Amino acid sequence: MKLSGAQATRFFARPDADRAGALIYGADAMRVALRRQELIAALLGPAGEAEMRLTRISGGDLRRDPAEVTDAIRAQGFFPGLRVVFVEDAGDAAAPALTAALQDWRAGDAVLVVTAGSLGKASALKRAFEDHANAVSIALYDDPPSRDEVEAILKQAGLGDPGREAMGDLMALALALDPGDFRQTAEKIALYKLGDPAPLSPSEIAALAPATVEADVEEVLNAAAESRAGDVGLLMRRLEGQGVQPTRVCIDATRHFRALHAAAADPGGPGAGIARLRPPVFGPRRDRMLKQAQALGLRHIETALGILIDTDLALRSTAKMPAMALTERALIRIATLARR
Repeated sequence: MKLSGAQATRFFARPDADRAGALIYGADAMRVALRRQELIAALLGPAGEAEMRLTRISGGDLRRDPAEVTDAIRAQGFFPGLRVVFVEDAGDAAAPALTAALQDWRAGDAVLVVTAGSLGKASALKRAFEDHANAVSIALYDDPPSRDEVEAILKQAGLGDPGREAMGDLMALALALDPGDFRQTAEKIALYKLGDPAPLSPSEIAALAPATVEADVEEVLNAAAESRAGDVGLLMRRLEGQGVQPTRVCIDATRHFRALHAAAADPGGPGAGIARLRPPVFGPRRDRMLKQAQALGLRHIETALGILIDTDLALRSTAKMPAMALTERALIRIATLARR
């Protein structure tokens, strides 16, 4: 039987212990591993591995000893309770052994959990689980996580109902991060909010989300975008003292003003444009960039991008130029645009 969408999400959270087995497969190895961990934890409980109720078998081992998986499924454990036999990185070469194990499965045997990479339509391994009356096959694609998936991750981390505004930022974060990184971030947020009855705020999410731009570089970009020409020189001296290369500042500045351009050019207005940015921005940084886009306007932002493109070309040319001074001059020119 094939499961997908909400059915698959419910199965991972509350699996049927009477199932003979489950196949989880997909191109994203991290997503497959996380779902496999979730399923096995739900089947065995917190003490399952310590009580030796989990048996691990490599998919490659089944080619040398096909009977190993059937023997493991039928083996008797030292502790009472459900047992799981986990076969990792299986492929169609392991299909005969796993098909035989499913056919021989009886009530009371261990649940068979198998993971695999991408499988084609004609995959013998996939057919073995899809055609079995008491087994399930779940394909995990590289699609963005659904709201159900995100809510399940938050619930496991200990964040029950983060609130409407915070949930919007968490959904955007889930789209921007790898599944494993998002799960770790959710756990970090839950730990931070432990014992705090106040609702989770966008500013807290922004503070705890993985940083994408160094604070000092962002500070000089904000100075340029907010017409604070007098601050640019001091901030550039600080960056120079830290060993930050002018090409890095120019690249980050171009990325920043492209984001402002996307916001300012959005048919729904700068607010809608900021909300659609990828990777997303959160909390105070989002509010700050929105104000920058509104204050500068599309015409000045396009002029700023032209200045940055010219500066980048000059920095990459063979002529020897004072690179840091060239970059500083470009940012000061941008900082004076709104005064014109």
